[in-house]
Amino acid sequence: MPENSTQETQPAKRKGRRRGKHVAKAHIASPLMWPTWLAVAVAWVIARLPLGWVFALGRGLGGLLYRLAKSRRHVTHTNLATCFPELSEAEVAEMAKQTFKNISIGALELMIPWLNPRRSLAHRIEVKGVQHLRDAVDEGRGVVLIGAHFSVMDVISEVLSQCGPIDLMYRWNKNPVWEWLQLNGRQRYFDNVIEREDTRSVLKCLRGGRVIWYAPDQDYGPRHSVFTPFFGVETATIVATARLAKLNQSPVLLLRQSRNAQTKTWLLEFSPIIENFPTDDDHADAVTMNGLIEDMIRKDPTQYLWLHKRFKTRPPDTPSLYL
Repeated sequence: MPENSTQETQPAKRKGRRRGKHVAKAHIASPLMWPTWLAVAVAWVIARLPLGWVFALGRGLGGLLYRLAKSRRHVTHTNLATCFPELSEAEVAEMAKQTFKNISIGALELMIPWLNPRRSLAHRIEVKGVQHLRDAVDEGRGVVLIGAHFSVMDVISEVLSQCGPIDLMYRWNKNPVWEWLQLNGRQRYFDNVIEREDTRSVLKCLRGGRVIWYAPDQDYGPRHSVFTPFFGVETATIVATARLAKLNQSPVLLLRQSRNAQTKTWLLEFSPIIENFPTDDDHADAVTMNGLIEDMIRKDPTQYLWLHKRFKTRPPDTPSLYL
């Protein structure tokens, strides 16, 4: 990564580490965390298995969770039936099963960079459109890199971190062991791992000409949101994406990451810079962003995180979809 902005953004990195250490000292050794530590130990072993075994375990775990996780199965079925009304019940069920399997594979494969970082997967990861990112970085105003919650997650960290001066935003986890794991796992590859509410650190990174990788595709409630179409459904959509770009007049582009389970390879695709974005209209910007994210998801819907209640927040006087 370029070194010219490291000193300016270093306080954000130290802040994230202090929080992680504080949590660790207070709670990470508690007996209540022993089951989580056992899961981490199992994950440590999985991170050293052949990829074929990792994928097979993921598919098996996904099939099991589909049968046992009744609530999340209902959410997934509801989301898919709502977003793809042309599908039959059988087709929705099959897509939901594949979604669970992809999510489970993703959960296991990310343990490789987190718990076995010396095991490089770079030769299995293809990158397309990286010049779009480099052109955006060259503008010198920082870059907002928009992602979405796909089942492919941190497994691509090694290669992604080499594409440019990329930092990422994340959501703090209340489980101190998981917080320690994800924070330390990501700090191996990214200079700044910023909690999503730390706007000051985000601005420092953008002013330093760095790239902020950010996923705005979940339901964070009505505050700072507008209702705009997402797969034809009026959906609470945060307006922070455009406002984030306006902080330093940063260009915005998209990143889609996907998996080929047959070849056990991954693909990173950077879009060109989004033209005429942001505008002065929060609603119009949210419509644009939802449409772009929807296009990425439609390439393979089973690789998206449909287990999340994306439509939890409803317009006034509109019944819940998840009853």
